[in-house]
Amino acid sequence: MLTLASTWLITADYLFLVLHTTLIGFNLFGWMVRKWCKIHLLTIGLTFLSWFLLGIWYGWGYCFLTDWHWQVLRQLGEKNLPNSYISYLFSRFFGMLPPAAWVDFFTVALALLALIASVWVNFFKTKR
Repeated sequence: MLTLASTWLITADYLFLVLHTTLIGFNLFGWMVRKWCKIHLLTIGLTFLSWFLLGIWYGWGYCFLTDWHWQVLRQLGEKNLPNSYISYLFSRFFGMLPPAAWVDFFTVALALLALIASVWVNFFKTKR
């Protein structure tokens, strides 16, 4: 039987899933839309700050959205959650868990490419 608390937790799980996955997509591709360029630079910059500045205290690659979502999932009874949100998405949607080193490498590499693209379109690309 669903209680109010469990209903709230299930709702929070889906909200985090949608919000976090949308943010990841925006961080990867938001620089491509001219009117989103400035906000993209802000979100990708905040992502790197979370990974590396907050990471000093909480561990490299720390993401507060992942942390909060993991708290919800643990209350829903989930165990053995991966360190990476990307790994979690692979597991949840495709039923597979790729090697953590691959996930970490491609996550950082693609985020760096997105950051470089964002800096380029915000500061160096000529306006037409």
